[in-house]
Amino acid sequence: MKTDEIREKYLVFFESKGCVRRPSDVLVPRDDPTVLFTPAGMNQFKNEFMGVGNLEFTRAATCQKCLRTGDISNVGVTAYHHTFFEMLGNFSFGDYFKREAIHWAWEFLTDSKWLGLEKDRLTVSVYQGDHGFDEEAFNIWRDEIGLATDRIALLEEDENYWPAGAPSQGPDGVCGPCSEIFYQPPGFDGDVEIWNLVFTQFNRVGDPPDNLRPLPAKNIDTGMGLERTAAALQGVISNFDNDVFKPLCLASAEIAEVDYRFDSPQGRPIRRIADHVRAISFCIHEGVIPDTEKENYIVRQLLRRALLEGYLLGKRQPFLYQIVPAVVDVMKSAYPDLVETVESVQNTIKEEEDQFLGTIERGLARFNQFAARANSEEGKIRGEDAFALHTEDGFLIELTESIAEDRGLKVDRAHYDKLTSNHAKISRGGKEFSVMVAGPLDMIRKQHGDTVFLGYDASTCESTVIGLIHNNSSVDSVPAGTQGNFGIVLDQTPFYGESGGQVGDVGRLTGDGIGVEISDCQKHNQTLFVLEGRLITGGLAVGDVVHAEFDEARRIGIRRAHSATHILHHALHQTVGENATQRGSKVEEDALRFDFAHRQAMTPAEIRQVEDIVNRLITDGASIKTELLPIDEARSRGAMALFGEKYPDEVRVVTMGDFSVELCGGTHVSNVGQIGLCRITSEEPVAKGVRRITAVTGPRALKKGRDADQLLLQLQRMLKANQPDDLPARVDALQIQLRDLKNQLAAFSSASVSEGIDALVASAEHVGDVKIVAQQVHNATRESLRDYVDQLRDKHSPIAVILGGEVDGKVALIAAVSKSLVKDKGLNAGQAVKVAAQTAGGGGGGRPDIAEAGAKQLDRIADAITAGADAFQEQLG
Repeated sequence: MKTDEIREKYLVFFESKGCVRRPSDVLVPRDDPTVLFTPAGMNQFKNEFMGVGNLEFTRAATCQKCLRTGDISNVGVTAYHHTFFEMLGNFSFGDYFKREAIHWAWEFLTDSKWLGLEKDRLTVSVYQGDHGFDEEAFNIWRDEIGLATDRIALLEEDENYWPAGAPSQGPDGVCGPCSEIFYQPPGFDGDVEIWNLVFTQFNRVGDPPDNLRPLPAKNIDTGMGLERTAAALQGVISNFDNDVFKPLCLASAEIAEVDYRFDSPQGRPIRRIADHVRAISFCIHEGVIPDTEKENYIVRQLLRRALLEGYLLGKRQPFLYQIVPAVVDVMKSAYPDLVETVESVQNTIKEEEDQFLGTIERGLARFNQFAARANSEEGKIRGEDAFALHTEDGFLIELTESIAEDRGLKVDRAHYDKLTSNHAKISRGGKEFSVMVAGPLDMIRKQHGDTVFLGYDASTCESTVIGLIHNNSSVDSVPAGTQGNFGIVLDQTPFYGESGGQVGDVGRLTGDGIGVEISDCQKHNQTLFVLEGRLITGGLAVGDVVHAEFDEARRIGIRRAHSATHILHHALHQTVGENATQRGSKVEEDALRFDFAHRQAMTPAEIRQVEDIVNRLITDGASIKTELLPIDEARSRGAMALFGEKYPDEVRVVTMGDFSVELCGGTHVSNVGQIGLCRITSEEPVAKGVRRITAVTGPRALKKGRDADQLLLQLQRMLKANQPDDLPARVDALQIQLRDLKNQLAAFSSASVSEGIDALVASAEHVGDVKIVAQQVHNATRESLRDYVDQLRDKHSPIAVILGGEVDGKVALIAAVSKSLVKDKGLNAGQAVKVAAQTAGGGGGGRPDIAEAGAKQLDRIADAITAGADAFQEQLG
């Protein structure tokens, strides 16, 4: 049975049991700060489990995209570990409980209409431990399903509780016992866990004993690993041999130019490459770009781990990006929107590969130095060496640990963590489960429901204060005289809460003796609007009735800019192609920025063309229509959506003329002509494969033109030009004059530089065949210092140079090494100049072959140069 068939059968089966089929949540949950990536199917239902908000259904079934990195070192090694995986789940929110969950799981697994597994190949487990025995589940399995007691394992809380160990170890919050189902495939020793039934029936409060309080509404949360189930039904020993992963492994091996067999030496690295490329393809598709923080750091970690595996197999050129089409081919049936971003995903991956391959060889050379030292120091690579590899050579700590492990070495991770505690936190990928504990805003929503938003049609309304948050706690009142900002929740509001790139509204609340200035409006869980305010007059209490009014002039400017972003999106598609998919935006008063997938800088002609299209459409004055539609109908109309965003069942569709249809919850003008004018102010890169356009609209666009006119007049006066058209000729004349003066200066200085070269070489120290030049240069300029190091490297390699001098009243330092020394001996000029600069109270750095720095303490130039020379001596051993 194919993976796609299993996925669909599962969802159809639970629909037949009254469960509502829900789409997968996005990989990066925007409203859950406790996790970086969605780790399980239950995450999108946290509010339903906690009884927060309106309960639209009590039974659900999903196939959830998940990503975990806690067991990343096992990926490719074991038969079942993955980073990205799909989790089938069925859920109950105070509806059905253990009996139905167990019976339905058994029916789906064993009935020939569904999976048809042999019953005698299935065993189960239930919880029995220091904090109780799940006798109810045990009796259902034994007495109603008919399993013999020797096929029902009794396991402790670390194995059969969610979260693991919760009764004893915590965390506080919703928890409950589990019952796992295992399958023994024909012809294989051992069994495979394929389904976990979680009975969330308690709220843990404090430490034991008597810390498990029964929940008023008991819930069901189950998870069936799709990859494992597919492998079991297809009779293969590993997930990597199922119908999704086997083609990926073969494609990865072909592109890496090696043969693939499961038990071959190339098997493990190819499996890791296939897994990681699938994971990063989904992440980048949803807008998670390789970078230095949070989920972006995880994507970079996965990409570089996969690239290093290929490098160690002999691949010296980018190759991971070529695997993306194979990922899309095996996954597009369930996730058809992957097809729309293939090129942009490939471009992002290739750019990151190019960057890392530029440093990997040098990093491996330095690693070899550190490893040689570690062999004489109890087999442990120093923390500062691992830190240097990370910060100077781009080696993530996980890569250093992986290579060290392959050579029988360890890394002093404790010391490394002290040097970079931020990376240590991020590299674990966040929590792998989401703690379900209601905060003060959740409690307000649970008691009063969602905020009613009136701001599409009204700028003011009468509202009742239903919640106040001060110092992160829910309070009944904020007394007069309170300083600083606090949170306000109204039963209904005209204020737009920041979302979809559009900033929140500002304005005021007034009432009987009440005056509150509102500086922002945010959304909690997309449905509770939270105002940020400060008292102007009087105090504010829960139950007060206030008049709420946003700044309408500001909102009008925001509407102009937001409508302009939709037209800009269309213009980009017309100019650079349909692959220029939106990657983010921010809309403010008559100002916008728009991020889009594109691998190269736009040309000036392309930017002008985009601006021309936008303003032509503004001049045409097409009407703008907004309507609420079911999500499927909106998509059938061709409405564009932002990948990586979660949309409700009913969505707001904004249509502009016959050229733009987008899903959008923001506010817009009623006719594009009301935008007035749009001017692009910049186009720049912001991430791998992502460009950003900033623009202004309305009065700010007009002001941009007037500012440019004023600048031209000022330049005319300064350059004594009669007309603006005369300016280029005046600038050309000045440039010619400047060039002639530079040539004269160079003629005078080159003679003195060449005279000084011989003196510098004569003063050099030698370490083996390497010369180390360390000197202060008097009456130097930065240009002359660069000239010195260039000539020294050109004529006297192999050489390492550290020079310093006083330039413009400050210390100027430059370090350089022959490129052969970077490759063969791991020398790093950036490290040497950094040490030198710190000695004189400064800082700086640069490439391993040449780097510059500055400092303030002129009296320590000589000490700084000595410190830089010592750094080179140490690097040479």
